[in-house]
Amino acid sequence: MRTKWFGVVSLLIVAGLILAACAPAAGTPVVQTVIVEGEVMVVTATPETEAAGPKVLRYFFGPGDVPTLDPGLATDTTSVQIDNMAFVGLTYLDEVAVKLYPGMAESWDVSEDGLTYTFHLVQGIPWVKYDGTEVVQVMDCQETPAPRMLTAHDFEYGIKRAVAPETASDYAYVLGFAIQGANEYNAGEATADDVGVKAIDDYTLEVKFLENVAYNTNIIGLWTARAVPKWLIEGDDCTDARGDKWTETGFFQGYGPYTLKEWIHDTSITMIKNPFWPGIENLGVSKLDEVTFSMLDDVPAFAEYEAGNLDVGPVPLADIDRVKADPVLSAEYEQSPSLCTYYYGFNTKAPFVDDARVRRALSMAIDRQSLIDNVTKGGQEPAQWFARPGLVAAPTMDGYPDLGVKYDAAAAKALIDEYLAEKGITAADVDITLMFNTSSGHQKIAEAIQQMWRDNLGIEVKLTNQEWQVFLDTIRDPVATPQIYRLGWCLDYPDANNFTREVFVDGGSANPSEGGGINYKPGDGNYDEFERILLAAATEQDPDKRTDMYAQAEEILVDTDAVMAPIYWYTSLSVTKPYVQRTYGQVQHQEFTTWDITQ
Repeated sequence: MRTKWFGVVSLLIVAGLILAACAPAAGTPVVQTVIVEGEVMVVTATPETEAAGPKVLRYFFGPGDVPTLDPGLATDTTSVQIDNMAFVGLTYLDEVAVKLYPGMAESWDVSEDGLTYTFHLVQGIPWVKYDGTEVVQVMDCQETPAPRMLTAHDFEYGIKRAVAPETASDYAYVLGFAIQGANEYNAGEATADDVGVKAIDDYTLEVKFLENVAYNTNIIGLWTARAVPKWLIEGDDCTDARGDKWTETGFFQGYGPYTLKEWIHDTSITMIKNPFWPGIENLGVSKLDEVTFSMLDDVPAFAEYEAGNLDVGPVPLADIDRVKADPVLSAEYEQSPSLCTYYYGFNTKAPFVDDARVRRALSMAIDRQSLIDNVTKGGQEPAQWFARPGLVAAPTMDGYPDLGVKYDAAAAKALIDEYLAEKGITAADVDITLMFNTSSGHQKIAEAIQQMWRDNLGIEVKLTNQEWQVFLDTIRDPVATPQIYRLGWCLDYPDANNFTREVFVDGGSANPSEGGGINYKPGDGNYDEFERILLAAATEQDPDKRTDMYAQAEEILVDTDAVMAPIYWYTSLSVTKPYVQRTYGQVQHQEFTTWDITQ
C-alpha cells in the first residue's frame, strides 16, 4: 500500500510539473510521456484553473433601512434602486444616457388623438424567487405546474393597486396626473374599472392618458406602474397571501435582471442575478452574480472602503480634499453629473415661515457658492430655481441668468427687519427648526446654513434629524411636518414637468393633498397662477414658449411666494476600486447590468 501510494503521488507530481511548465490553455487535454520508477508511461490530463467564485459587488446605501421594496409604495432613491433591479417597466429609462427604450413593452401603438396607447409585451419572461439556495422560477397552480410568466394582467393589477386608496401610495399622484380615472379612484370617487388601464389579452395592455404629451411613455415606465405578483400579495389556490410582507426575504418575487436574496433590516440588502432574465435592448444580462448594499453613513462607509470591505464608496465632505490629494484615492475618485436638486422646503402653514417675507429672507441669506466652495466641495452648481438645467423645457443659466433667488444678505436682512417690526417682536423671539435626515453630510450643510442665518439675519435656527424612513413619514404628516426640512429630487423622467409641477402642485410629492410638505394650496399667495401656468406648459408644443412658462412658474415658486429654497444642483462623488468596471448614472441610481469585476 505504501509503495503504491508513493508511486501515485510521484506520478501526479511529475505530471503536474510538466503540465505547469507547458502552461496550456485551461480545459485543454494534455498528453505527455513520462518516466516513473524506470517505466515509460503516457499521461493524459486536463489542467484546471482555480475556481473564480461568484462576482459579488459590495456597494453602499445611506444610514437607515430601505423604506420599502414594493414598487407601488416606493418614493426614495434607495427603494427605487432595488425596484429597478427586480422589476422592469413597460418602458425603460437608461439613466446613463438619459434615454428612453422599450422595456417589457417591445412596441406600442398610439391613437390619433394621442391619448390611448396599446402596449405589446415581450413574451417568455418568468417570475422568479430565491429559494434559499438558488434562483428558481415561480410555478402556477395548474395540475401540472408551469412557470408563471409576466403578463399584461400583472401590469394592470400593479397599476390599479398603486392608485387604490387602500394602498396609500405616496407616488399615486403621478399616475393620477397622467391616467384617466386614476385620480378619481385614488380619491375614492370611482372604482378600479374606471381606471384607464386594461389587459386586452396576456400580452397586450391598453392605457388611456389624460393629456397628449410626449412624456406619457416615461410615466408609464415608472416603478409605480410596474407589475407585481397578485397571487403572492392576495393569495391563490397554491400560494399563501403575504399582504404587505410579500417583499420580505423568502417571499419576494420579481422578474428583472436581479431578485432579492436577503434583506437584513437596517443592515444590508443582497440582490442576486436572475439566470432566467434574457436581456432586452440596452438592459442586458448581468456579469455580476450578486450586489450587496450596506446601510452606512458616509464616514463609516468610506472607512470600510479604505479597509477593502466595500468596492464602491461615498466620499464624506470632510475627506474630499484628502481624497483629491492622495495618489491612490484620487485615481479612484469620480465626480459625475447628477440630474438632481438639493433643497429646503418650507411648511407654509407653520409659525414664522407662514410669511413669504421670512421664507424669502431665509433663502436669500444662503451663500450657495460659499457652501459649495467650503463645505460640499464637489463641483455642485448654486441653484437659483428648482428644475435642473438639462431637462427638457427647464430654464438654463445662459437663457435666464437673473431668474429665481440669489444670495443677497442685505436684502434678506431688510425683509426680516420689516417682518419683525410689523409683528412687534425681535429676532430672539423667532423660533424655527430645520429638520434633515440623519447623515453627516446633511448635518454639515445644515450647520453651515445655520451659521449663515445667524450671521446674516440674527436668527438662531434649531437643527434636528431623524432616520430616513421616519423622516419621510414626518415631512408628509399634516401635523408633524417641521417648519423647514431638507430634501432632494432626482428626475423620474427628463422633463421639467417632473420637477416643478409633479413635486409642488397641490397633490404633488412635496405638497400632499391632505397637508404636510410645503402645504401650498389653492388660494395661497400666487398658487392659482402657479398651477395655471404649469397645466398650460404641460401641453405647449412650442419649446421656447414652454421653457418660458416653466421659468414663470419657478419665479413664483422660489421668489415671489418662496415656498422652497433651492440650494444646489447635484454632482455625485464616489470612489471605486480599480478592478470594478462601471458606468455612472445621472439620477442617483446605478444600472448594475453594465458593471463587471475583473480581478
